[in-house]
Amino acid sequence: MTQPIDDLHTVRDYLRYVSSRFAASPLFYGHGTDNVWDEAVQLVMRSLHLPLENNKLFLDARLTREERELILDRADRRINERVPLAYLLGEAWFMGLPFHVDERVLVPRSPIGELLEAGLQPWLGDRPVNRILDLCTGSGCIGIAAAAVFEDAEVDLADLSGDALDVAVSNIDYHELGDRVQAIQSDVFDNIEGRYDVILSNPPYVDAEDMASMPDEFRHEPELGLAAGDDGLDIAHRILAQAADHLTPDGLLIVEVGNSWPALDAAYPQLPLTWLEFENGGDGVFLLSAADLKAWRAQSGR
Repeated sequence: MTQPIDDLHTVRDYLRYVSSRFAASPLFYGHGTDNVWDEAVQLVMRSLHLPLENNKLFLDARLTREERELILDRADRRINERVPLAYLLGEAWFMGLPFHVDERVLVPRSPIGELLEAGLQPWLGDRPVNRILDLCTGSGCIGIAAAAVFEDAEVDLADLSGDALDVAVSNIDYHELGDRVQAIQSDVFDNIEGRYDVILSNPPYVDAEDMASMPDEFRHEPELGLAAGDDGLDIAHRILAQAADHLTPDGLLIVEVGNSWPALDAAYPQLPLTWLEFENGGDGVFLLSAADLKAWRAQSGR
């Protein structure tokens, strides 16, 4: 289509234009925003390195031709190629923190962020947190957010993908946490040593049926971070089988399995899974204590 680059001049013009184009397109929203307007605001403002809030001062500012071309190009790619906005910008926000992202990692969106904002309460109580493991870390967003909450804890970010760990390391450096956050290449627990007070994980959990029917935006994300077998539980089974060996006696295991939660619940009828509820949306996150995990394993002989 003909680009109206000579007819649109201000930030306000581009917010209106991009919103209109998004509204006329069959886009899927779920990689950081959930509606047309927020998606347009994020594309325009962050392309210009402007704040997402308290930005009325800039609305009538005129843009350079280079800035206008950049916004129009990104809007075209978002619509025609269905590229998630976070990949176009090279950044995503999680728990109010910015992270580098690209197509080597999933776009951060886990409801575990809400749990971290609450300091893992009421589940943690007054127990100290000295070591945290973010298993299947991807960009490192969950573990780094945990490090921001638990300022004295050492945090390990573990992932099978070397490409993902490169992104995670860039985020460790970005947040200047190299003194207490490290990245470890590991296939689930294979290279993990010692015990942790908290293990957090957002592993691959998409089942075969959902993989076949996902919106086009998800095709840009690494399949390694999404697919987990016919029932979506290939990795979750491994985590449950081994987590007790890597938790302190009072430790907590928190894992997201998304839409595969009914299959997991049915597969472990004797395991006292606590399914968490979130005010800001999201489900399929369970919590287990180390004690319950050990008791279940002893009882089941696993």
